[in-house]
Amino acid sequence: MAGHSKWANIQHRKGRQDEKRGKVWTRVIREIMVAARQGGGDLSINPRLRLAVEKAKAANMPADTIKRNIDKATGNLEGVHYEEIRYEGYGIGGAAIIVDTMTDNKVRTVAEVRHAFRKYGGSMGTAGSVDFQFKHVGQLILAPGTSEDKVMEVALEAGAEDVVTDEDGAIEVLTPPTEFEAVKNALDAAGLQPEVAEVTMRPENTIELTGEDAARMQKLLDILEDLDDTQAVYHNAAIL
Repeated sequence: MAGHSKWANIQHRKGRQDEKRGKVWTRVIREIMVAARQGGGDLSINPRLRLAVEKAKAANMPADTIKRNIDKATGNLEGVHYEEIRYEGYGIGGAAIIVDTMTDNKVRTVAEVRHAFRKYGGSMGTAGSVDFQFKHVGQLILAPGTSEDKVMEVALEAGAEDVVTDEDGAIEVLTPPTEFEAVKNALDAAGLQPEVAEVTMRPENTIELTGEDAARMQKLLDILEDLDDTQAVYHNAAIL
């Protein structure tokens, strides 16, 4: 099954993450604290926390930092209380955007998100205005050149819903959120290392943007991602 090319966007995102490594730590710490507060500090029975800890380790976060933030979230240490809030809106060309945040100050966060949309060519929407255009899925993306047959065999056996080969050869494995961890473990065990492995909001359809519109959209996305309280930004723009 063919899909739209994603590889350039993936590499751009990874480069951006490398540029702001300190911001990555902040986001992961907040995710650890919310996951631990909601599901407890025991990794064996809290899959969301397990994934957050994996992200922390991938970002080279020390084990004592991870443990300290789990302890804060579960009440063993005093810590900040973060709340998850999702904002929705429209970007250039009517492209749909979701901004997931974690904040200890809702008034500050909504003002910053609204300002970013307004200043950089987008507009805030109401709750539910665009999220129906996305599907909550586990997503694992493997580099071009990976054996499609091997990925398909391993992933589908482990519980994946679909395997999509993009125009540039990247292979995208899609799973129900509940099966993400099992599929990721099966790929790892088979020596198939994804470049991206996350539970995400995947757009059902995309809007192609080129030239000045593409540049303006990328600027808006970068600004939204750089807000202090932003955890993730999802969109349906194919930036060419």
